Amino acid sequence: MKAAKAAGLLALGLVLAACSSGADSLAEQYRSGSGQNYISGDGAITILAAESRGEPVVFEGDLDTGGFFSSSEVDGEVVVVNFWYAGCPPCRIEAADLEAIHQEYRDQGVVFLGVNILDQAPTALAFANEFGVSYPSIMDANTGSVRLAFSGTVAPNAVPTTLVVDSDGRVASRISGVLSEPNILREMIEDALSEGNE
Repeated sequence: MKAAKAAGLLALGLVLAACSSGADSLAEQYRSGSGQNYISGDGAITILAAESRGEPVVFEGDLDTGGFFSSSEVDGEVVVVNFWYAGCPPCRIEAADLEAIHQEYRDQGVVFLGVNILDQAPTALAFANEFGVSYPSIMDANTGSVRLAFSGTVAPNAVPTTLVVDSDGRVASRISGVLSEPNILREMIEDALSEGNE
C-alpha cells in the first residue's frame, strides 16, 4: 500500500515537474511524438445535421475566475466549449488559435468557454495568464458533471476536444484532438451562426 502511494506521488511529481518546466517543452514533446503516456484525439471532425442533433445540453459549474456559469445564461447563443487541462501538450499548442478565434467572434455573440477536467482554479488561471486566454473555464475536476452532461453521441472523449453548440443548446460539431486547422473551427461557427439566422 505504501509502495503504491509512493509511486503515485512520484508520478504526480513528475507531471508537475513537466508542467513547470515551461510551455514549450511539453508542446515540443507532443509535436515531435516523443511525449510518453499521452493519448490525444486524432483530430477527427464530427458534424451533425440539425435534424440529427440530440437534446439541448444543460450544464453548469464554478468558474476559474470565481464566478458560476449556467448554460441557461447563453440560451440562444452559439457556444464553443473546449475541454482541456494545463499539462496537456496539444492544449498548449491550440490555446493561441482558440483565443484568436474567440476575439474574432465575440462581437457576433459567440461565447467561448473552457472546461478544465483536471486542475484547480489557480493552475487554470496561471495557464490563462501564460497563454493569454481571456475566456473563463468551468472547473470540472472535482465533479465531472460537465463531461457527464456532454456524454452521448459527440462526447468529449479526448483531450483536447472542442465542441460547437448551436443556438438551441445542441452539439452541432466536434473536433476530437488538437485544433490543427483553425479555419475548420471558423467554418463550424459560421455554420451554427447561419442556422440561427434562418
